[in-house]
Amino acid sequence: MTSRQTYDAIVVGSGPGGGTVARELARSGAKVLVLERGSDAPVKGTVLQTLRWLGTPGSSLVLTASGLPIVRGLTLGGSSIFYFGTAYPPPLTDFARWGIDLAPVLAEARDELPIGPLSDRLLGPMSRMIMDSAQRLGLPWKPLDKFIDQEHCRPECWRCTYGCPYGAKWNSRMYLTEAAERGVVVHTQAKVLRVLQRDGKAYGVEFQQDGTTQQVHAETVVLSAGGLGTPEILGNSGITNAGRDFFVDPLITVFGFVEKPKEERVRLGLVRGHSGREIPMSTGMRAEEDGYVMTDMTVPPALFRTMALSAGRLWRLSQHHRALSIMIKIKDDLAGEIVPGKAVRKPLTTDDKRKLSHGYRQAKAILHEAGAEGVFHSATVAAHPGGTAKIGEVVDTDLQTEYKNLYVCDCSVIPEAWGLPPTLSLICLGKRLARHLSQQDQATSVRGEVERQASIANMGA
Repeated sequence: MTSRQTYDAIVVGSGPGGGTVARELARSGAKVLVLERGSDAPVKGTVLQTLRWLGTPGSSLVLTASGLPIVRGLTLGGSSIFYFGTAYPPPLTDFARWGIDLAPVLAEARDELPIGPLSDRLLGPMSRMIMDSAQRLGLPWKPLDKFIDQEHCRPECWRCTYGCPYGAKWNSRMYLTEAAERGVVVHTQAKVLRVLQRDGKAYGVEFQQDGTTQQVHAETVVLSAGGLGTPEILGNSGITNAGRDFFVDPLITVFGFVEKPKEERVRLGLVRGHSGREIPMSTGMRAEEDGYVMTDMTVPPALFRTMALSAGRLWRLSQHHRALSIMIKIKDDLAGEIVPGKAVRKPLTTDDKRKLSHGYRQAKAILHEAGAEGVFHSATVAAHPGGTAKIGEVVDTDLQTEYKNLYVCDCSVIPEAWGLPPTLSLICLGKRLARHLSQQDQATSVRGEVERQASIANMGA
């Protein structure tokens, strides 16, 4: 089945990059179609929904050949539904080195979005304990900027990990809601298979929806299907240099337990029914020379029990209320390969393991300083897969591939790992790409009008 409808642009994927491109193009008056593989059901912030959208083996949960799990959000809004709302700024000097100036769009994004450190009202007792402990050890631990509308955030809530059902944490659905009001069409449960191209020029995509294979056409195609989805589509479309030597930002969570009397734990807020009800990644530090970041990491009870069980700490299953936890996320070496439809190979190198070990030792020292004992860490999990369609290799500085009018705007384009939350960087890239596409359309319109006028003049002559 082939759609007869033609759009100015098709955006594949609805995470921060795709959602921003769609919203910005809609603002310029473009006719846009967004194709999202996942569901658009309302965000409930429940364990079951999170497992469906973030932990389904073979789709949202991908196991590499070495057994390393990589998670990705398959729903409208992508992984922005499940991220912790941490607004690390783009590494401007790195992007400048890659030929991209994000400073103007970064200023614009900061003006639009609710970015800032949490107020005292929202900074929880665990994050305070960990920050105080780290600072006593002389570490540059401090509050982190968050994408949170603090007036509407509930301090007793613990659902950041499962998706905010109250609309306080920014996610890409908010941009898509505005885009839909401006006429953008959004199709969910639509899995894009390949890009249609003729003579090196993209003109649409082929996708599956409701058990049928369909095609739809557009003057421009933007792939924002994520670090795993985008290279698979590129490979199926004949672009063979995608999906090689990539990063995944591996992380572990380190736990320690406060064994103080109940009266002291009540004072600290570490009591059953109250502990863990705070925003994760509220405070932290970047150990840039050592190649990792560390933050506090509130873990919901069900997830905590899963981590404790997998680590063999059965006697800790009922001690969530005593736990302090720190996340270690490293800047991993570029390695591995994605073979479309077959396998994802991503080994952790010796240096990757060294960084995780170094971070674990530092976290253990912080937890001991905070009075915690019984320290252990979770299994390694991968987040933020990227570098699979790098700037300078697969796309140019305008994010265009070897096929004219085919662009990429997600973590795939980032050439090097930096081990930081990428959301604000992707928003900036989306704004920049949409601006480029709008200017290109204007230039095409001007050229067309000039050619039309010249044709009229020639006929008159």
